Amino acid sequence: MPPAVTPPANGAPPACAPCAACPQCPAVAPVAPPPVAAKPLVEANWRDLPGWGSDDLAPALTALLESCKASKSAVPAALCADAAKQVGAGNGGLQQFFEARFVPHQVVNADGTREGLITGYYEPLLKGSRKRSKVNAWPIHGVPDDLLTIDLGEHYPELKGARLRGRLDGRKVVPYWSREELAQRDRQTTRDALFWLADPIEAFFLQVQGSGRIDLDDGTRVRVAYADQNGHPYRSIGRWLVEKGELKVEQASLDGIRNWARANQSRLDELLNANPSYVFFREVAGANGKAGKDIGPAGTLGVPLTPGRSIAVDPRAIPLGAPVWLATIHPGTGKPLQRLMNAQDTGGAIKGGVRADFFWGFGAEAGALAGRMRPSGRLWVLLPRPAP
Repeated sequence: MPPAVTPPANGAPPACAPCAACPQCPAVAPVAPPPVAAKPLVEANWRDLPGWGSDDLAPALTALLESCKASKSAVPAALCADAAKQVGAGNGGLQQFFEARFVPHQVVNADGTREGLITGYYEPLLKGSRKRSKVNAWPIHGVPDDLLTIDLGEHYPELKGARLRGRLDGRKVVPYWSREELAQRDRQTTRDALFWLADPIEAFFLQVQGSGRIDLDDGTRVRVAYADQNGHPYRSIGRWLVEKGELKVEQASLDGIRNWARANQSRLDELLNANPSYVFFREVAGANGKAGKDIGPAGTLGVPLTPGRSIAVDPRAIPLGAPVWLATIHPGTGKPLQRLMNAQDTGGAIKGGVRADFFWGFGAEAGALAGRMRPSGRLWVLLPRPAP
């Protein structure tokens, strides 16, 4: 999932030189994310992990080895080298490896609770074109030339991870265009458009998922990935529909939102513009997926996501690259979903301690599962065991 603007942890900007990049300027209206606990990870015992010992750990090892390829992974190189030696080991041997080399730590929320929301995401397949037409009339934008992205952490260490996004209006930095404003500008210009899609609601969901593949009208398939964002806060259109009394909470799934949108075409702009956030994309290689090994999209960690084994997390609480034991409910069967995952991604809506987004993979089946997933769950992070 795509990251959103992250304000200072304490919500208060430091004193700074009077310049356009100061956090007090209007280029971004900071929206404080849910806080995380001062110590979000509490050491636990292996017996505390529901279902530990029943999971097939081989796919989890594969995901871990992908994380080991990233320079910023939480797993040390020496431990990664030992993990690579476990390929082909049986489940019993893998369980012994994880228990010997890692220590489980339960994730705790800022209020002391130990449960949180677990959602799902996937990589959709859409239809489109490189050129605008009557059929393909909804743009997928690349990063515009006039988008300013200012990394505040470069000058203020306490603002590490905080970014300011805006545009120049004369000599003044102002907020970048909102979704509604970009839509109005699209009626006048086609600049920055990488592709044009046939379905506006699917174009919107592509932004929510953060990556996808597009079957073009010339018979080729391309892949797009998150590149940047307009700096406006993410707002859930499902929640908007519930608040407006248009849907019940249990109806606000991806399918429920799709059905409402297609039954209320005259209110489509109103629905989509309820979320002012807008994601910009880039075209990436490895898009075919029709033959040979299918590789998932890259997450924030920079390595391909593994379907059913990768999650998006809040890195303030869970270090990227770390194995994470997940205990929740399967959205398709209602049975316990207890397995070893890997923290490889982040997301604009994934904020707080016990909060995760489960990557289901590519295509319609993955999308159906992702769209129905909203149970509560618990998380345990596996941290490297200290050397004796």
